[in-house]
Amino acid sequence: MSTRVRAALVLLAYLLLAGCSRGEEERATLRVFAASSLTDAFEELAQAFEKANPDTTVSLVFAGSQVLRLQIEQGAPASVFASANTEHVRALARTGRAQGAQVFAHNELVVIVPRDNPAGIHRFEELPRARRLVIGTETVPVGRYTRRLFERAAAHFGAEFESAVWSSVVSHENNVRLIRTKVALGQADAAVVYRSDALGLETVKMIEIPENLALRSAYVQAIVGADATNKRAAAWLDFVNSSAGQVVLVQHGFYPVGAP
Repeated sequence: MSTRVRAALVLLAYLLLAGCSRGEEERATLRVFAASSLTDAFEELAQAFEKANPDTTVSLVFAGSQVLRLQIEQGAPASVFASANTEHVRALARTGRAQGAQVFAHNELVVIVPRDNPAGIHRFEELPRARRLVIGTETVPVGRYTRRLFERAAAHFGAEFESAVWSSVVSHENNVRLIRTKVALGQADAAVVYRSDALGLETVKMIEIPENLALRSAYVQAIVGADATNKRAAAWLDFVNSSAGQVVLVQHGFYPVGAP
């Protein structure tokens, strides 16, 4: 091979590599930190957002809201924080780490049991039949809502109900997906989770909570950092709140922003 040909090939390879590098540089990463209960919905939303914004890659990180807040406080490079309650977003906003908070969906608690339902629980008031009940820790939103639910139930069904329920708790988990897994694997007789985590799951049965005891939670997301004009993060918030984004959330068991 002649020197001239080799030089031409080297130049071509360089140009190809330079073109790839420019393409990678032009494609930005949007890092979305989201509560575990948003996993399925946000994975679908991320695909749709990337399709509509081909210059952006959405990187999703899921965990309990309190864990994500701590990571952000310690400097984790998040672009957006989506929390299962308002408290964690407000805490970040107070220190200037979050801006432009928006409610984008609602959820509510339900009880789930294994498909074979070994404890024979068919109504919420039968929850004391469970010998192995799994709930969230008191530091995660689902755990706090569950404790409020038990307090309401005690006022309605009596203190014995609450006492019996607490005596059957065998595990406290730090995110709702871990709670659901315990039931799906038959390691628990029942658990309290969000509706979105029970919908469409063949390995569990969902039991509604009476309307007079039901608790509805608000999901909030915000731009992480002091710059509320972050265009990609703002575009994500707008997309999730758009009619298309709300349809996806509803399909995954959430209630839209305007739902009563």
